[in-house]
Amino acid sequence: MDFNMSLLLLAAGIVGGLVNALAGGATLITFPAMLAAGLPAITANASNAVAISPGHLIAALADREKLPALTKRTASFIVVATLGGATGAGLLLLLPERLFILPVPGLIAFSTLLFALAPRIQKWSYNSQGPLLPTGLSAAFLGVACIYGGFFGAGLGVILTAVLSITEPDDIRAIKAMKNLLATCVALIATIIFIVQGAVRWPETIVMLLGAVIGGYGGGYLIRVLPAFYVRQFVILAGVVMTVIYADKYWF
Repeated sequence: MDFNMSLLLLAAGIVGGLVNALAGGATLITFPAMLAAGLPAITANASNAVAISPGHLIAALADREKLPALTKRTASFIVVATLGGATGAGLLLLLPERLFILPVPGLIAFSTLLFALAPRIQKWSYNSQGPLLPTGLSAAFLGVACIYGGFFGAGLGVILTAVLSITEPDDIRAIKAMKNLLATCVALIATIIFIVQGAVRWPETIVMLLGAVIGGYGGGYLIRVLPAFYVRQFVILAGVVMTVIYADKYWF
């Protein structure tokens, strides 16, 4: 890894950390940067997951007074999230590189769409009047969401917000706290699996992780003055551009 590539990964980490602090969606910035650094797609995905994983934990601790009590329901959701994240991470590592490359543009496009629709999903969460599905069925949806989170992860927060809103519509702050807790479980177990299996390229990961920490702290200050709307538009534009670039690279 040369000096210029180190600067690219550091800058991507900083921007990703800022984006996560202000609006979410860092993976749409950081994952393409890992690919641009020349990492194979699966290694880039695993390394990116490790580099940005502390963000979920920081978000959960930032609103820890709203974290749910360890009831039977909460414990079951944590187990489902952990098993789902482990399953997704395992599937990623079992998949041949050529089969993961093919859906990469689609995954980026899907994540960009989810990110663009996030405000509507959050508004729907506020307006929900009562549970729409039994807890058991929502746990099944949660499992599918967490498998996706362990496999790729971009847009996981939006998906979890939607799933949790089905069964816990009364308190959006509680939903967000639970979302952060479950996303932390997914990120933690996936990170452990990627590290144990040797799927992480540490030089690139450490540089990006450093940038993400710097960006996260900076975002804590910028959130007071920089409208999240403009950050969201930047991330959506970046997602669209990256979709086109990687569709041209892998599909045509």
